[in-house]
Amino acid sequence: MRLHELYPFPEEYAQRKRVGRGPGSGSGCTSGRGNKGQNSRSGGGRPAWFEGGQMPLARRLPKRGFKNPHRVVYEAINLDLLLAAFPDATDITLEAIYERGLCKAGAPLKILSRGDVTIKVSIEAHRFSAAAVEKITKAGGTVKALEG
Repeated sequence: MRLHELYPFPEEYAQRKRVGRGPGSGSGCTSGRGNKGQNSRSGGGRPAWFEGGQMPLARRLPKRGFKNPHRVVYEAINLDLLLAAFPDATDITLEAIYERGLCKAGAPLKILSRGDVTIKVSIEAHRFSAAAVEKITKAGGTVKALEG
C-alpha cells in the first residue's frame, strides 16, 4: 500500500464553496451572508467572548491578590510516620522515602517534628523544621538538607 492509495482519494473530497461568482452560481450577490447587518460586512461579527452587552466575565471577577508562579510546594512528613515506615533503619535517604510511597516521587520534601526520636538515625530531605532538627540531633542522629 502506498500513501496515494489511502482512502479517501483526492477526487472524493468535497469541493470548496466558491462564493461571489455571479447570480448563476447559487451563491453570488451577497455570497451567502444575507442582506445588510453586522455579519454581512467584512470583518463583521462579534468576538467569541462577547456576552451580548452584559458586563464581561473578565470585568466581573475581582482582581486582587497575587499568585506566585515560582512558589515551591513541599510534601510534609512527620517524624513519627517516617520512623514507623523505617523501624530499624539507621540511614533514611530521599530515594527510599519515594520508593515506600510516603510522598509523591520527585516532589520536594520537608520533615516536621511530630513524634519522638529514640534511635540514632540519619535522614535526608530537602528541608527540615527547626524542632525536627533538634529532636534528631538530640538523639545522636544527623540531618542532610538538600537545599538551603
